[in-house]
Amino acid sequence: MRGFGELEQAIMDVVWASGEPVTVRAVLDQLNGDRPQPLAYNTVHTVTEILHRKGWLSRAKDGRAFRYTSTKSREEYAASLIGQVWQSGADRTATLVRLFDEMDADEVAELRAALAARADGGRG
Repeated sequence: MRGFGELEQAIMDVVWASGEPVTVRAVLDQLNGDRPQPLAYNTVHTVTEILHRKGWLSRAKDGRAFRYTSTKSREEYAASLIGQVWQSGADRTATLVRLFDEMDADEVAELRAALAARADGGRG
């Protein structure tokens, strides 16, 4: 698996942010609100269907349209990208050190708390 393309990412961002099933029209309206060059309905529909076939979106019939829902969270997607890095043969320790160097103090504190909670078996 590779990362999403630009339009795939934009569509998934809309779906993740919505918190409820969305139609292609709703996604299109949201995307076109942020773009100087409007996207065509067919373009968004095609890419949404590709995301459905890839297993990132589920769909349910609603009248003549479908409503789409994400099948995986944004965090699951990010974790899958990190998994690709591990599969590339990169030095995990060196990669993690570089990643942690990019984090601010609050993020490091959150990570430490999450790791401590995991070490405690999820307690506290």
